[in-house]
Amino acid sequence: MFIPLERLINLEEGYRRRFVVNGLPVVLLVVDGRPVLIEAQCPHQGASLEKGTLAERAIRCPQHGILFSLDSGKALNAHCPSLRVLDIAYDQDLIGIDV
Repeated sequence: MFIPLERLINLEEGYRRRFVVNGLPVVLLVVDGRPVLIEAQCPHQGASLEKGTLAERAIRCPQHGILFSLDSGKALNAHCPSLRVLDIAYDQDLIGIDV
């Protein structure tokens, strides 16, 4: 089932918004012109990544500074579980997720 999150026309570089999809908090970002959908909590200790800083194609947890790849979800500077990067789905002029 497709769950829409945003209209494609609203996506531009720097876009960042938090959603809750079936109880899972996620953040939709546009980085380097590409949309990325990630789990909103850091897998290390659950800190919110909504306001994490971006560096290249990675996001830094504001609580402990762990840097996660936005492509693979892997922690780049620490040993901890990977960040969940979710598959994006499209339906006409909408971006969302299939559940």
